Amino acid sequence: MRVNRVVRTLVMADFFVNAGFSVFAPVLAIFVTQQIAGANIAVVGYGAALVQITKVIFELPIARILDKNHGEYDDFYSLIFGSFLIALVPFAYLFATEVIHVYFIQAVYGMGIAFVVPPWYAIFSRHLDKMQESFEWSLDSVSIGIAGAAAAAIGGTLAQKFGFNLVFVLGGIFAIFGGLMQILIYKDLRPKVPRGQVKPGTEKVLA
Repeated sequence: MRVNRVVRTLVMADFFVNAGFSVFAPVLAIFVTQQIAGANIAVVGYGAALVQITKVIFELPIARILDKNHGEYDDFYSLIFGSFLIALVPFAYLFATEVIHVYFIQAVYGMGIAFVVPPWYAIFSRHLDKMQESFEWSLDSVSIGIAGAAAAAIGGTLAQKFGFNLVFVLGGIFAIFGGLMQILIYKDLRPKVPRGQVKPGTEKVLA
């Protein structure tokens, strides 16, 4: 079974971005409670909630704006901008010392997700190979699962042996790499997509 270039690239990018965040996810709560002045478990919970609140506030308006232009270039720019914001998050934790820093970083993370999710879903959906829709959606899901499991196990071990900074740096590097990979789909983008149509991809397939 073959998968076209756009779908394959987006899946691989998703793999690295999720690996980047999974590598420090198991120890983030410990980092916050031990390294951030005045922080406790409640701060961890509020920070996690802030990610979703920020995402919820901005995601639908961003999606509506992207839908007004029936092409994929605006989707692409939103995707890259959001990926840039997301990649900043692990590095920002290297400099976090106060609770307000945690909240700000989590808000940036939520904003990044809001810019990434609508265009990612749109581009991925339009470029699915005909009669392989379930497989290709599942391919992305499986890649996320593998990335999350492997990176979480490795991240916990690295944090135990070498400290928090290493896992944040590794997480940021993976996220940057995943974000940059998405640039490879630019030449396959469609300048115009008719309203109400999600067409299977016709790109050259890769073995």
